[in-house]
Amino acid sequence: MKIVIDMMGSDAGSVVTVPAVRNFKNKHQDVELFVVGKIAEIASLSDIATLVDAPDVIQMDAGPMEFMRAKGSSMYVALETYIKEQADAIITAGSTGGILSGATLKLKLIPGAERAAILSPFPTIIKDNYVVILDIGANNENNALQLTQFALMGRLYAKHVYGKDNPKTYLLSNGTEANKGSPLGKETHKLLLEQNFPNFMGNIEGKEVLNGEADVVVCDGYTGNVLLKSIEGTAKMMTTLLKDAFKKNFSSKMGYLLSKSGIDDMRSRLDYKNTGGAMLAGINGLVIKAHGSSDIKGFTSALEVAYKMADKKVVELLREGFVANA
Repeated sequence: MKIVIDMMGSDAGSVVTVPAVRNFKNKHQDVELFVVGKIAEIASLSDIATLVDAPDVIQMDAGPMEFMRAKGSSMYVALETYIKEQADAIITAGSTGGILSGATLKLKLIPGAERAAILSPFPTIIKDNYVVILDIGANNENNALQLTQFALMGRLYAKHVYGKDNPKTYLLSNGTEANKGSPLGKETHKLLLEQNFPNFMGNIEGKEVLNGEADVVVCDGYTGNVLLKSIEGTAKMMTTLLKDAFKKNFSSKMGYLLSKSGIDDMRSRLDYKNTGGAMLAGINGLVIKAHGSSDIKGFTSALEVAYKMADKKVVELLREGFVANA
């Protein structure tokens, strides 16, 4: 397996990515790694990876034109390396707009797909059970056909990655009734019913997304990104409030010691760093987007996502799924 890594894209840069890559390689000796970035900053990895020089870093607000101009950037060079080496996966924590534009231009979309979507699994109230949500930020606007395609991507992902024989698919809405939702949601709901989409369960409200009932939740990119940030913000607030509550007095501190294992389990399940990376579903290649704010743990987790997706041959499965549903 070959994995190409943009080492400069995260907010913290190589301070995070270098130790994360070493942690990952220690666990996966079977992977050939190509690390792309400023040679001086990644030179310590020369014993475990092929170094590829890229002196520049693409801006976080980069779009298609900025990406094409930034030919010396680590993201641009990483994509070129991915193509040249016929690698199995590429990962970056850099600009979402940049990698989406670059991957669409250079790798193209899966035949039949109208748009790419950012797809990520989220933890639910049921331990070790995940719900796949897409799109969580690749698009500001979508149409009903694109959302039905996202439903197919999510279904194939849940089926082949998480082994769910007949995933339950829902549309994110402001009510469970069929007549609830935005004009786009109502149109998509109607289209999914007309297509007899397998195990389409109708609408789901935001408060129910993580209750473990849904396997796939579909929404447009703008709404999905708002949902993502809301979930992350709520999780962060809950852990902070919990920490403050247990620091209140001696009795509360004793209470923490008695319930520490349960608290640690909750904190782990709420921590987005355990998921680490999201897939650009619909791209004709395996592209993993890590959080821009990734720490060492988060970027290591994102590398694990890339490894798992490459091992499962997720892109090939999506490609076959689109052909079968053409």
